Amino acid sequence: MARRCDICGKGVMVGNNVSHAQNKTKRVWKPNLVKVRSIICGRVMTLKICTSCLKKGFITKA
Repeated sequence: MARRCDICGKGVMVGNNVSHAQNKTKRVWKPNLVKVRSIICGRVMTLKICTSCLKKGFITKA
């Protein structure tokens, strides 16, 4: 399964580490995802959501 938030769609970002000597190497920033069991449309579902969505209260825990 992809590293993507089921609510907002936040995913990995790609960029460069840049040293003091301006050497550039690829790196990735991963979203802080947590698995949350929630009731959606009367069914208990497991969602992978980012902690910022959890903090904003978009989903309630079941």
